[in-house]
Amino acid sequence: MANVLDIRRRIRSVKNTRQITKAMKMISAARLRKAQERALSARPYAQMLTNVLKSLVSRAEVYDPETGEPRHPLLARRPEKAILLVVVTGDRGLAGAFNTNILKAATRFIASKPEQAIDIEAVGRKARDFFRRRYPAGQAGPERAARIRVTGEHAGMLGKLTFADANALAENVIERYTSGQVDSVYVLYNEFKSVVSQRLVVDEILPIEQIGAADIRYAEEMGEEERHRAAQVAATSGVSPRKADTAAMDERAAAFGAAPVDYIYEQPAAEMFRALLPKYISVQMYRAMIESVAAEHAARMTAMDSATNNASDMIDALTLTMNRARQASITKEIIEIVSGAAAL
Repeated sequence: MANVLDIRRRIRSVKNTRQITKAMKMISAARLRKAQERALSARPYAQMLTNVLKSLVSRAEVYDPETGEPRHPLLARRPEKAILLVVVTGDRGLAGAFNTNILKAATRFIASKPEQAIDIEAVGRKARDFFRRRYPAGQAGPERAARIRVTGEHAGMLGKLTFADANALAENVIERYTSGQVDSVYVLYNEFKSVVSQRLVVDEILPIEQIGAADIRYAEEMGEEERHRAAQVAATSGVSPRKADTAAMDERAAAFGAAPVDYIYEQPAAEMFRALLPKYISVQMYRAMIESVAAEHAARMTAMDSATNNASDMIDALTLTMNRARQASITKEIIEIVSGAAAL
């Protein structure tokens, strides 16, 4: 059994760790609230853009009436020979299984496409480090030395995420799709609705199947135990576990596209449609990143709460062990004193 001094040192060390994890939990809770507000404030623009595009679809000839082929390259669907996969992870750890689950899903997705060439855009340091160890880096283009390659690394982007960063990545993705370098584009990220409503999804953003409808190819929901645990942590951290009620806002935005009126456009409807469709992809990319940031903070908040509770349990166990060791030491000294007195 360790002596009392060693146990006291270990208790002091665990207490210091508990202070750190408790502080990290509160920081993640504060950042989560900001991320939720940010995602919610960006929603009206995305919703209105979607409904403007829906309105334009009904007023512009998006498809050729003779051939039925789409007139915009982002709507064109072709055989899937080359894929672009955008993987969104965090920049830091200490978030439980958040990054691990994303990278496992990416590995499963790659294994499910054995015949296709795959380009990977790694967003976040964890994705960059993971794929850098496994696949060679390469320049985007039709010529390739390996079937799977990492064509882009975006570490540190999510720390101070702006729409301009997401737009730059979206423009690069659009250019590669329209030039024929890739035949489809998938985004793998954590979709965040609330603390207790998250899911890991693989969303096909190109080609555009239907405006305003996500083309989810894979989804992994939170378990019931995870939901219950997240709700408990949210209740002690001042974070609302409920999804924000935006029904009234969505209804007003949807009324624009469904209104039975004939709008007068300053530009031809078809021209506006061609100009707005790339912005629609940029908004989708930004939404995926900002929701992933919120999901990461939620995962870190839950993980740090569990670490704090485990540290408290360890302190209690070590305190009990220290008391036993001290009692054993005192008992031994008494026995030695009594034995010495009896020998005289």
